Amino acid sequence: MKKRVIAGLAAVLAVGVFTGCGAFGGKDIGRDAALEAALGDAGVDESDTTRLKVSEDYDDGRKTYEVRFDADGKEYDYEIAAADGKILSADVEVLNNGTSGQGSAGGQGSGTQAGSADGSASGNAGNTAGQDQQTQNGAGNANVAVTMEQAISIALERVPGATEKDVKIELDYDDGVYKYEGDIIHEQREYDFEIDANTGTILEWSEERA
Repeated sequence: MKKRVIAGLAAVLAVGVFTGCGAFGGKDIGRDAALEAALGDAGVDESDTTRLKVSEDYDDGRKTYEVRFDADGKEYDYEIAAADGKILSADVEVLNNGTSGQGSAGGQGSGTQAGSADGSASGNAGNTAGQDQQTQNGAGNANVAVTMEQAISIALERVPGATEKDVKIELDYDDGVYKYEGDIIHEQREYDFEIDANTGTILEWSEERA
């Protein structure tokens, strides 16, 4: 009798597990399909991108994929529904200097941004009227000992295989200290850093895997 009761409980538990998977797991298109949807909308080949990152997120209990990459002097950010691959949001920003990666040494400028209300970003990189570039926190005319190129080299030493194209960096002035702030995105990992602009010391370093 005991054996029958145990077997019955096991069967009930098994049904519960599979039912739970169906209820909470749901359909998931996967990272590759989410990336394909974003690249297709942008009209960009993966081989032409830099700073590519695909990460999972949840919005009001709904799983989504966050896809970002740089290509042709623009930065693309997408939110893709994991259930069906629908593009929930899309933004494209023209980078300050026309290239993916390095910002200006003066910390200048929010780039020109564009995006359509229906979530499509392809072909929408027009100019935003009245958007002036501004020097942040008085860093525009800074006289610092460490050049931006040197700061990039210091950061890249910590990320084997990464290149300057994977770096985004700017000079900032905070609490009386000039420092370079930026990030490196390489092989689905994002590294955030702060480097003292006069000593070259790495003040902060963090790593986040997609």
